[in-house]
Amino acid sequence: MAENKYQQFRGQPRLPKFAVPKRYDLKLKPDLIACKFSGAVQISVDVVSDTKFIVLNASELSVDSKSVRFSSPTKVLEAVEVEICEDDEILVVDFGESLPSGVGILSIAFEGTLNDRMKGFYRSVYEHNGEKKNMAVTQFEPADARRCFPCWDEPACKATFKITLEVPSELVALSNMPVLEEKVDGNLKTVSYQESPIMSTYLVAVVVGLFDYVEDQTPDGISVRVYCKVGKADQGKFALNVAVKTLGIYKEYFAVPYSLPKLDMIAIPDFAAGAMENYGLVTYRETALLYDDKHSAAANKQRVATVVAHELAHQWFGNLVTMEWWTHLWLNEGFATWVSYLATDGLFPEWQIWTQFLEESTEGLRLDGLSESHPIEVDVNHAGEIDEIFDSISYRKGASVIRMLQNYLGAKCFQRALASYIKKYACSNAKTEDLWSVLQEESGEPVNELMNSWTKQKGYPVVSAKLKDQNLEFEQSHFLLIGAPGDGQWIVPVTLCSGSYDSRKSLLLKEKSEAHNIRELLGASFSKSSSWVKINVDQAGFYRVKYDDDLSARLRYAIENKFLSTMDRYGILDDSYALSMACQQSLTSLLALMGAYKEETSYTVLSNLISISSKVVRITADAVPHLLDDIKLFFINLFQYSAERLGWDPKPGESHLDAMLRGELLTALALFGHEETQKEASRRFHIFLDDRDTPVLPPDLRRAVYVAVMQSVTKSNRSGYDSLLKVYKESDLSQEKTRILGSLGSCEDPDIILEILNFLLSSEVRSQDAVHGLNVSREGREVAWKWLKDNWDQIAKTYGAGFLITRFISAVVSPFSTYEKAEEVEEFFASRMKPYIARTLKQSKERVHINAKWVQSIENEKNLGDVVSELAYRKS
Repeated sequence: MAENKYQQFRGQPRLPKFAVPKRYDLKLKPDLIACKFSGAVQISVDVVSDTKFIVLNASELSVDSKSVRFSSPTKVLEAVEVEICEDDEILVVDFGESLPSGVGILSIAFEGTLNDRMKGFYRSVYEHNGEKKNMAVTQFEPADARRCFPCWDEPACKATFKITLEVPSELVALSNMPVLEEKVDGNLKTVSYQESPIMSTYLVAVVVGLFDYVEDQTPDGISVRVYCKVGKADQGKFALNVAVKTLGIYKEYFAVPYSLPKLDMIAIPDFAAGAMENYGLVTYRETALLYDDKHSAAANKQRVATVVAHELAHQWFGNLVTMEWWTHLWLNEGFATWVSYLATDGLFPEWQIWTQFLEESTEGLRLDGLSESHPIEVDVNHAGEIDEIFDSISYRKGASVIRMLQNYLGAKCFQRALASYIKKYACSNAKTEDLWSVLQEESGEPVNELMNSWTKQKGYPVVSAKLKDQNLEFEQSHFLLIGAPGDGQWIVPVTLCSGSYDSRKSLLLKEKSEAHNIRELLGASFSKSSSWVKINVDQAGFYRVKYDDDLSARLRYAIENKFLSTMDRYGILDDSYALSMACQQSLTSLLALMGAYKEETSYTVLSNLISISSKVVRITADAVPHLLDDIKLFFINLFQYSAERLGWDPKPGESHLDAMLRGELLTALALFGHEETQKEASRRFHIFLDDRDTPVLPPDLRRAVYVAVMQSVTKSNRSGYDSLLKVYKESDLSQEKTRILGSLGSCEDPDIILEILNFLLSSEVRSQDAVHGLNVSREGREVAWKWLKDNWDQIAKTYGAGFLITRFISAVVSPFSTYEKAEEVEEFFASRMKPYIARTLKQSKERVHINAKWVQSIENEKNLGDVVSELAYRKS
């Protein structure tokens, strides 16, 4: 095609607006053996301004130009020229004369390939009676409906869809809507579905394969089904139960019922994301939907519940009301994340899920502490840029600022505003500011001004607090882990308590610094010597707090004496860790603070304490290797109290949280080299190898035991590794497979690490699952980097554009801690740059710089050695 042809339509972020789709009549015929499909679409198009062209999206399709025509009530026009501009993913149809204005029908016949890249219309492989078969599945978000049929593939181009499939008659064929009729003709059947309500293209879905299902109904008579592998229907029961109840919770919360006649949820063996909220046909990875009483862990159960709640939230927030453009993606994802916690908390109050929500906030803060972060609202100028914003900013920071706003406005007011927002924009599209104006109207607060500082600029503040004379002085600055302060400024909803939780004070910090009289702020009760002051009560705000030495000491005392709430204990620890990494506080002071958590019992706080301790072990191994043994001993002693409280064996009737905690504690003890833990793990592992159903190794303990077993594996003593691979190959439960993949890399022998990494790229591991095995031990990181370089071409080919490939870079590159390594990474990727890895690459290099700077800072801490040996050998 001539380079300069149709220049006016190329390189544009959005399609031209001269024709608007109203309805699609789509027929698809997948061939599951040849892995191809053919199709025809008739699109009712409203021609709204003078044009002889129609421009829509299409990619990787071959269009039969003779089939392309436009029929209006007055005449039929054949296409003069039909061109696909593959770089722009557009199809330009030239009719040679102006199209009659008003509604006409655009007809197009086309063919495509059922690809193996988990996007567009693709194939997934499953086994049935020992034989490998293909199923056909769609995954269109963000911009891949165009790989299945020509369409206006933008969220604001909503239309109705009438879908018909021609498939082998023994297969199950599903789409967004219920089946209208099914005609069998020999070994083929034609299935047509009811016409959908108005919806965006990225939510259209089709699945064709062999499945069993379990079914239930909501009190409103909506049929809910969970489809899974043949013979595994029981594994869908837990998700089914969650779904039916969740639809009821959302109906009440949003004051609008679920808008379709049925809801299907289906487990797909090859699936890139966790799940996808297609209207009425939600697709999932098996690990996010299936729950097996015998072999799933408590953490798996929680994952299924929160993912189902997240996807069903989208049926309102995303599907009924849709973002106007990808810039507003966070409205979909941040909201669905936040409200999934609300639903899960309603169903399982004993999980204390709002406390666990802090882990989401921490991940958001961790990414947003990079200078290479991005604002919640991102300008998107090309479809290729969309994938990269499906990250912790859109989901986790998004959810956290929503929690902050709800906390500021009050739950009741917030819920009323959301219900009116859904009513106002149902079946249509909205932008971020549309939500703000509804909330502002309902609350009378300056929501727009307050929230712009959180969504339109990247980053967040650290609020420093110090006591000076009779004043409490606040100062805000842009917090960056690299240490240099950024230049942002926020309107910060500051909350504080002093000495008790009976009275909370709140204020909006708008200036760079403000001083408040302590008595006016906290009342006469504030006694200088002993009262603690906690800022950002229950961590409701998306910011960090840095206390002066006096206030820090009071808080440490309050932690030791159990005066503080779980969320506040979590927040003080997490902020202190971040400040230490940013070299704004010493590692010495972080370790002293960690010592105050010896008798901690909360799952969420201990889980964070464990993850911080393993990161501290890694960084000290680089900075002060001679202190490593003592630091590990300190951590082993720190976790001893909880480990002894829980023991190895589950207690009858114990809590879900204790079940999750036991496994995490034992994993940590094994990694820190605790001999008794490693011995006991090995004993149980050998019993398990002879009897996979043994009660001595329940699912909640398996990861800990697998990690412990890998600690003793070496090139010359590899039986533990070989046994784990055998368990991997014999298991048909995805959760068990990913549990094993996530444990292998903890091995300390670089030769074995290389074998493991090569195994990840073999046909034994589905390409969606390889990322689970990339987090390798410190001893394996050089091998992993060399392996990534040696295999980059294959990895790039397998994964193409999409977020999975970015995980390879971040997992392998981020753990390093020298400036030289960052340069080496830069040099390697200089000639291999692609737009969809650019952001991840910059972020990963920045993490290496942060580590390098932290190492230098730790090397210069004068009394670190003394404090470490005191902590390690302290008798409590």
